[in-house]
Amino acid sequence: MHMPSPYPWTPVDPLGEALHAIRMEGAFYVSSEFREPWSLQMPPFEDCVSLHAVITGTCWIDVPGAPPVELRPGDFALVAHGLGHRMFSAQPAPLTERVDLVPHDVVSEHHHQLRYGGRGALCTMMCGIVSFGHPLAREVLALLPPVVHISGVERVANGRMQTTLDLLAAEAREPSPGGEAVITRLADILVVQTIRWWIASEPRAERGIVAALRDPQIGRAILAVHRNPGENWTVAAMADCAAMSRSSFSERFTRLVGTTAIRYVSHLRMQHAAAALKDGDPRSLAQMASDFGYGSEAAFHRAFKSMVGVAPGSMRRSGSQHRVMAPGQP
Repeated sequence: MHMPSPYPWTPVDPLGEALHAIRMEGAFYVSSEFREPWSLQMPPFEDCVSLHAVITGTCWIDVPGAPPVELRPGDFALVAHGLGHRMFSAQPAPLTERVDLVPHDVVSEHHHQLRYGGRGALCTMMCGIVSFGHPLAREVLALLPPVVHISGVERVANGRMQTTLDLLAAEAREPSPGGEAVITRLADILVVQTIRWWIASEPRAERGIVAALRDPQIGRAILAVHRNPGENWTVAAMADCAAMSRSSFSERFTRLVGTTAIRYVSHLRMQHAAAALKDGDPRSLAQMASDFGYGSEAAFHRAFKSMVGVAPGSMRRSGSQHRVMAPGQP
């Protein structure tokens, strides 16, 4: 059975559509001036990535799960998975302060300026924290290492990324009406460019959802599920979308994604449901169960509690921050 799609085109680039889904839902930027010695702790932010672009001077970034990295003028670092991390000068201050406890100058609601440190050498940076809500975007972001470091030399070689960062720095340096909207869209582009660079340069990218989306047949089925998560998805229906036999599809899907096709669909539905409940979706749980492909509210309740750890009603009442891991993650 081939599932109907509201999209008027036939997917020809599943990975491209996944990158297209990487659109931020929230953003916060800081134009920073640090003077040696200084040391700051960036707290963790769930479902976010942090961006750091060095304009002048040098500093170090220390992210859990990765060796410390020195950032030089023109370097760019993306910290994945919402990880907290430390940034410091070559001569770190003895005390590391939380960046959110240091006084900021407010430029606008989403853009602040920060001046911090001693009287030594100056390091200027553009920093940002951005969040992404689309499940397909989260799946791609989940594959990234703790920190992606792009040197100034690599950035210059990638002329498009250099242009994006120059435009972003200019907007932050000279605020003007509509500047936040411009910065947000440029940051969208910068994150996509960084992920595209990582996919092209890292063998580790050839696994999980990226490898699955690059597969012409499996990628087609995954996009069909993301476009219509509430359909009655069975292995046979997904195999039909991929124009494959059920057994061949099931084997290849599990090998590429790291989980079975049906479990992938269940995780995806719970991601959508959890996001809706956190956002105060007015639908009843019975209606939500029907919309996400469950035959009864009880079945939806069991699946939700099994994967999220709390009942859907509890999440709705408390705005719980429990997470549903991206499909394919342990």
